[in-house]
Parts: sequence; structure tokens; C-alpha cells
Amino acid sequence: MKTNRRCRALLAVSLNLMALLFSTTAFITTHWCEGTQRVPKPTCGKEKKTNCLNYGGNETANETNQNVVHYSWETGDDRFLFRYFHTGIWYSCEENINAAGEKCRSFIDLAPASEKGVLWLSVVSEVLYIMLLVVGFSLMCLELFHSSSVIDGLKLNAFAAVFTVLSGLLGMVAHMMYTQVFQVTVSLGPEDWRPHSWDYGWSFCLAWGSFTCCMAASVTTLNSYTKTVIEFRHKRKIFEQGFREEQNFLDQEAIKYFRERAEEERAEAGDLRLQCLHSCSPN
Repeated sequence: MKTNRRCRALLAVSLNLMALLFSTTAFITTHWCEGTQRVPKPTCGKEKKTNCLNYGGNETANETNQNVVHYSWETGDDRFLFRYFHTGIWYSCEENINAAGEKCRSFIDLAPASEKGVLWLSVVSEVLYIMLLVVGFSLMCLELFHSSSVIDGLKLNAFAAVFTVLSGLLGMVAHMMYTQVFQVTVSLGPEDWRPHSWDYGWSFCLAWGSFTCCMAASVTTLNSYTKTVIEFRHKRKIFEQGFREEQNFLDQEAIKYFRERAEEERAEAGDLRLQCLHSCSPN
């Protein structure tokens, strides 16, 4: 039984650690959602020769004279670039079309004013989710390596299961709130940021993978607790039945012993009376 409990506790600790690593990685990365944004092509210049609008003529003169009317034969989507972007809880980064690399801006500033409260609530829930995972992981490690007795281990098990379940519920709520805020931002956010197409990224998958590992750890911990309690109750029941049977056996033996003693005493008393009668009778 002790080996089985230790294996279940080790599995719960491993799942909780995976949930903690996944949630922390998802929280600090910017790939919850990713896709493309449609932006106008920049004007071709000395440093920009490709993916730009070439109006022809003297480029230097066109740049200096703002009254010149520019004409381009490109129409429709040819006038636009589709740049890659990815967004997390804290930042939204997009490809820089004028230079190498990316430029990032705060996603909290991009969110509509009506959704900022929900976004901050999502951030707080994510932080609490990670903190409760840390508490649950600490209790599981304490139960695995430092519990001196089975009763103390069961108490730690119960508290670890409660904290892990609470953290899982908070994580689920936080992920759903962020999804709602992002979808509203796609519709009502700044025009220069609104995505042309988007999908969920690997950080979002990590976040829900963390939730899955968290709930699996809580189920494993609860299973270990209930299984240990059931085993103890079964052993206690067997012990009580054996004790009652032994007590009944001892009672029967005691009754039999006292009956035999009573019969022996009656027999001895009868012999004594006979001896007394023989000794007291005249010759």
C-alpha cells in the first residue's frame, strides 16, 4: 500500500510541475493569438526597394514636394502588405515592414476601454492560478518527502487537492476571459492593429495544457486520498471483526471455564458433605 501511495503522489507532483511550467511559460510569452494584419505598402525610397508602392518619376522630388499627385497601377490587395503578428497577455508584436525585426506595443493599451477591467481581472486570475499551483506543488512535495505519518500525509494530500482544484478553476476562468477580450479587441480595437486573419498560438495551447495537467494532478491527489482512506477503513473493519470474534471466543472460553469450575466446586462440596455425613454418623 505504501508503494502505491508513493507512486500516486509522485505522479501528482509531476503533473503539477508540468502545469506550473506550462502556465508560467504561457503567461510571459506573446503567442496566445497570431495571424496577419493588412497594412498599406509604404512608398518606395532609397532604402526600400521591394514590397512598396513605386509612383515613378523623381523619388526625391516626390518626397520633398507634398503637392505632387501620385499615381500607382497597383489596385486591390496589391496595395497592401500582410504582416505577421502575435499577441500575448502583456504585449502584441508585429513584423516591422520598414526595417528588420519586430515592434511591440502593450496589449492592455490596445484593448477597448470597456474590456480593460475584464483584462485586468484575467491577469489577476492568471497570477492567482500560478500562485495556487505553487502552493499545491509545495504541499505535494512535503507529503511525498517529509510526511512522518500516514495521517499527516493524508492531511497534506487533502489540502493539496483543494488548492490544486481551486487553481484549475481560476485558470479556466482566466483563459476564457482573455479569449473574450481578444475577440472584442479584434472588432473594436485600433484600425492599424485589427487582424485580417488570426488563430490561437502555442502559448494558448500551453495555457490549456497547463489546465489539463492541473486537473489531472488534482484528480490523482483526490484518488490517492480516497483510496488510502478506503483501505484504512477496510483494514479497520477487518480488525474490528477479528477483535469481536476473538472477544466472543474468549467470552465463550471464560464461560466454559467458569462452568467447569462451578461443576468442580459443586462436586467438591458434595464430596465434603458425604465425608461429613460419614464422619458424623454413629458406628
